[in-house]
Amino acid sequence: MEPKFTSKMAEKDKAERNRKRSEPVEDKRIISNSRLEDDESDRSLRPKTMADYIGQEKIKKNLAVYITAAKNRNEALDHVLLYGPPGLGKTTLAHVIANELGAQIKVTSGPAIEKGADLAAILTNLEDGDILFIDEIHRLNRNIEEVLYPAMEDFTLDLVNGTGAMARSIRIPLKRFTLIGATTRSGNLSSPLRDRFGVILRLEPYSVKDITKIVTRSSGILGIDIEDKASEEIAKRSRGTPRVANRLLRRVRDFAEYEGQDEISLQLADKSLEYMDIDSLGLDVTDRTVVETIIDKFDGGPVGLDTLAAATGEESSTIEDVVEPFLIQLGFINRTTRGRVCTERAYKHLGRSFKGSYEGRDLFSASEEEKKNED
Repeated sequence: MEPKFTSKMAEKDKAERNRKRSEPVEDKRIISNSRLEDDESDRSLRPKTMADYIGQEKIKKNLAVYITAAKNRNEALDHVLLYGPPGLGKTTLAHVIANELGAQIKVTSGPAIEKGADLAAILTNLEDGDILFIDEIHRLNRNIEEVLYPAMEDFTLDLVNGTGAMARSIRIPLKRFTLIGATTRSGNLSSPLRDRFGVILRLEPYSVKDITKIVTRSSGILGIDIEDKASEEIAKRSRGTPRVANRLLRRVRDFAEYEGQDEISLQLADKSLEYMDIDSLGLDVTDRTVVETIIDKFDGGPVGLDTLAAATGEESSTIEDVVEPFLIQLGFINRTTRGRVCTERAYKHLGRSFKGSYEGRDLFSASEEEKKNED
């Protein structure tokens, strides 16, 4: 029989691993679509009105209808949920909505609201038509959500004063406000919370054409001229994300100023991005290392996640949550039951000769060396 303390330690280790996996993995690379400290220095690049907001045309048309209708009825806009990958402009769009409505906006985030009292203090200070923007709303504590339900639905705040036999319920009326929630993980939202949003909008990755327009607009705000081809080149390497595009533009501008250039040319942009180790598809050293490791050390795969992490020197969580998503979007790697496998596209991008697909191969036909690579 297994000792009790051993099983308890195993359960504790498992719980700790699950806790770490649930926490967002930090990605501080220049091509990261997560928000970095450096991004906060250029809030001037954010559009203020719907006319200045580039891309997401379908969302803009729908919002124009909802906003106009709410203003004509002199009512608060229905609660809005914005979801999609990071860096696509959810926070910017929330501020644009507030500007279009002529409303005040209060900004907070899910992790910042730790107690029901914190949320109550925010809600009771809202005026008619105000907007409360909660970023990372999927990280709200479930107890906090319980406070939010009646506030969203009935514009009331239900509080309990006292304990035991002396406890009594207090209902506080709230002004009619609009809650805008932003999340990168809509699947983590509870159904009761999701159902209380009247408008649910998904932001999609931007086309190269739209990102090019954003780069051109941002360069004007930053006070430096840029060639159309240079804007397009930066856009191609921005992973369809405005946040990455603006970050790369600022770094390319640094190179231009260092070389005494008052305009960003295609040649300068290309050379600057090459110095930053960002290739034509927006892959950096870490991305290419993962792909090259699968191809060179494991014959294109399959290879297990832990084995790949050991071979590259990266954490398995970093590979799975930070590196792999974009490589999968590009169609460079596949996750299979046998491990990670590189596709023909990855071989072509790296200029390697494709050795054929593993699809359809019998598991028992794999060599002993290949089996060792599978987790």
